[in-house]
Amino acid sequence: MKNKTLLLGVLSVFTFSISAKSNNFPADSLHRGVTAHRGNSIKYPENTLQAFQSGVDLGVDWVELDIYKSKDGKIVVLHDPTTKRVGDIDLTIANSTYEELKKVDIATDFRTRNGKTLAECPAEHMPLLEDAVKLIMKQKQTHLSIQPKADCVAEAIEIVRKLKAENMVGFNDGSLKYMSDVKRIAPRIPVFWDRLPTTNVDEDIKIAKEKGFETLVIHFKGITEETVQKVKSAGLYIGSWTVNDRETLEKLLKAGVERIYTDDPALLISIKNNSVK
Repeated sequence: MKNKTLLLGVLSVFTFSISAKSNNFPADSLHRGVTAHRGNSIKYPENTLQAFQSGVDLGVDWVELDIYKSKDGKIVVLHDPTTKRVGDIDLTIANSTYEELKKVDIATDFRTRNGKTLAECPAEHMPLLEDAVKLIMKQKQTHLSIQPKADCVAEAIEIVRKLKAENMVGFNDGSLKYMSDVKRIAPRIPVFWDRLPTTNVDEDIKIAKEKGFETLVIHFKGITEETVQKVKSAGLYIGSWTVNDRETLEKLLKAGVERIYTDDPALLISIKNNSVK
C-alpha cells in the first residue's frame, strides 16, 4: 500500500510538471501553432467577420483581432484608431458612435490594393467584438485572440463572460498595462505578450513569470534558436509576429517557434503539413 501511494505521488508530480506550462490553454489550442492575423487577411478584408470565418474554415488555432471603444461605449473591431487606412470615410473611433462607424466600408483598401470590383469584394462594415465572439462560439476548434488597442480590457472581458466564452479566448498586445489588466480581472485567460525584436528577453521572461503570462511573442527579426530555447526553458511558450513569406516561416519553425501570426494562414498550414510527411 505504501509503495502504491508513493507511486501515485510521483505520477502526480510528473503529471503536474508536464501540464503546468499549458495550464491556461484551451485543449488542442497549439496543435497547428497558426494564428490568423486579423483573420485570413491575405484573402479577405482584415478584421471582418468574413476574414475570421475563413480562418475558422481553414482550421487555425487562433483568429486574432484588434479592438477599440467607440464614443458610445461599443467595443468595435479595427486595427487603427481611425478608419482612414481601410475605409472610404475617415472617422476617429473614439470620437464616433457605432452607428456612424457602421457607415464606413472597411473593405475599400483591400478592394483597391487587389484590383477587385465591388461585385467581387462587397462592402464590409465594422463588426463588434460581440459579433466575433459569437462567430467563434459556433465551433470548438478555433479560438479568438483579442488585441486591445485602447484601454478597454475590462469591457472586453465583460463581453466574453456574458457570452460564456472564457475558454475560447486569449489576449495579446505589447502593452504591459493591458496584459496585466487581463490577468488581474481574469487570471485563467491566456496572455500572449507581444515584444519588439530589440526587446530584453531575460527581462521579459522575468516579468512574464511574475505576471502569469503564458507566452512571449517576439517580432520575427528578434528570433534566434538561443532565444527560443531560453523562453522554453523558463516554462513559457514562444511565438512570433507577423510573417507571410515561406522562407521566414520555415526558419521560425526550424528554430522551434510554437505560435506564428500570419496574414496567410493557409501557407503556414501547408508548410507545417508538408514538414510532417
